[in-house]
Amino acid sequence: MTNLHVTDDGPRDAPVLLLVHGSASSVRSWDALLPLLLENHRVVRVDLLGHGRSAKPADADYGIAEQARRAGAELDRLGIGHAVVAGHSTGGLVATALAEERPGLVAAVVLVDTGPSMDTYIGPQTAFDPEQWARLTDAQIREAMSSAFRPGFEAPASLVEDVRGMTFAAFAAAQRGAVEYLVRQSIPDRLAALGTPVLVLFGEDDRRWRPSTALAAYRSVPGARVVALPGVGHSPILEDPGRTAEALLAFTGSRNGGDR
Repeated sequence: MTNLHVTDDGPRDAPVLLLVHGSASSVRSWDALLPLLLENHRVVRVDLLGHGRSAKPADADYGIAEQARRAGAELDRLGIGHAVVAGHSTGGLVATALAEERPGLVAAVVLVDTGPSMDTYIGPQTAFDPEQWARLTDAQIREAMSSAFRPGFEAPASLVEDVRGMTFAAFAAAQRGAVEYLVRQSIPDRLAALGTPVLVLFGEDDRRWRPSTALAAYRSVPGARVVALPGVGHSPILEDPGRTAEALLAFTGSRNGGDR
C-alpha cells in the first residue's frame, strides 16, 4: 500500500502532467491551476512524504532523490510510462531528480520559481525548534510564508493548514534534503547534463531567490525555454494561475501535445 496521497484527474488518454508541490505545501497548492489544464491533460498530483495527506514517518528518508523515487513509483503504479513533470519551488528539485533517475519516464521538466543554487537565495533565514513549531499561530505561519508571494498577496488558508499539518521532524528533514541537493550541484548544471526539454517560469518579484541571477543561470541551459513573469512573486501557480497555465500549455503544445 502506498504511503502517498495522489490525485489523478482528466482524460485517461491525454498527455500526462505530474505536478509536484513546494516545501511545506501539498497538492492543494495547484488547485487554481488544475481547471486550466484538464481539457488537454491528465493531471497527476502527489503529496510528497511528510506533506499534506501523505504519511509522515519520523525516521524516513526525506532527501530529494528518495522523494523523486517515490513519485516515479506512483506513476508506475498508475501505468504511466511518460510524463511532463512540473515542480514549484522545491518541487522543481524533485522534478529534476526524477529526470536524473528516470530519463525514460520524464518527457520534459517544468520548473516554477525553483532556486538554481544556494548562492541565489535571498529569503529570510527562518529557524524553528520543536517547541516553537508546536506553538506557531496562524499569524506567525503567514508571516513566515510572506516571502513566498509578492507584497500584499495573502497566503491561502489551505497553505497555512498544510504547514500546521506537518510534523517538525518531517519539515526539518525535508528542508535539509533540499539544501543538500542544491549544494551538491546546481540545477542548471544538472539540467544541462540531462538534455531533457526544460521550461522555466520565474516571477520577477520573487523574494526568495534573486530573480535576475536565477533567470541568467537557467538561460545558460542549452535549449531551455525561460519565461520571466512581471509582477509575480515566488508562487505564480497561486498569484497568477492564468499566465502560468498559458506558458505551461504553450510548452506542452509545442511538443506535439506532450507525451503519453
